[in-house]
Amino acid sequence: NPEDVYQGMEKDRESYFFIDVQSRGEYPGYAKRFFKDHGLNIEMESGDATILKDHTVDYIGFSYYSSRTTSTDPEVVKNMTSGNVFGSVANPYLDKSEWGWTIDPKGFRITANQLHDRYQKPLFVVENGFGANDVVSPEGEVNDDYRIDYLKRHIAEMGEALQDGVEIIGYTSWGPIDIVSASSGEMKKRYGYIYVDRDNEGNGSLKRIKKKSFHWYKNVIHSDGENLGE
Repeated sequence: NPEDVYQGMEKDRESYFFIDVQSRGEYPGYAKRFFKDHGLNIEMESGDATILKDHTVDYIGFSYYSSRTTSTDPEVVKNMTSGNVFGSVANPYLDKSEWGWTIDPKGFRITANQLHDRYQKPLFVVENGFGANDVVSPEGEVNDDYRIDYLKRHIAEMGEALQDGVEIIGYTSWGPIDIVSASSGEMKKRYGYIYVDRDNEGNGSLKRIKKKSFHWYKNVIHSDGENLGE
């Protein structure tokens, strides 16, 4: 549906806006129209335009956890999910985490290609990870194979993006140790390779436990991403 395609473009622009300004050094046309249509006047001092143009960024840093979809069909929109940081139409082709975030490794490759095609600048992946309610076994272990699977598939797609010609200068996952999740304010939504004994109410000994993913990711780093096996 052309209306869906157009809305998809508009939703993309909500994310691209900041990078457009920082990478190209000027406000894009679609932003100027938005300002005009909504009665917004951006005051510019003399020399501001030159400062923007002369001080663009050297690379694009971005986070990737999941993809989003949209629609103009009222019936489809009824299946909106609030699981993502931003609302999204439910995608029937993808699995989701406990918090409703779509798991889309191919989307990682697509995003990297889109950013590279749009800006022709190096990329740095600053966040990529999987939030889950990890459970400590009676043996005192955290066997988070689901996290290993998520990261393995995403890193593999990043490798494909490199083969596509995308310049990726760095990758850091989120994150090394369990902390309170910024998106949900919960301790039980864990991302780390190291488990921290603390619950949502602040109870726990703060004991650290290396999860299964800790040892896996150590090998990934040691092999510079070549060894993605367990």
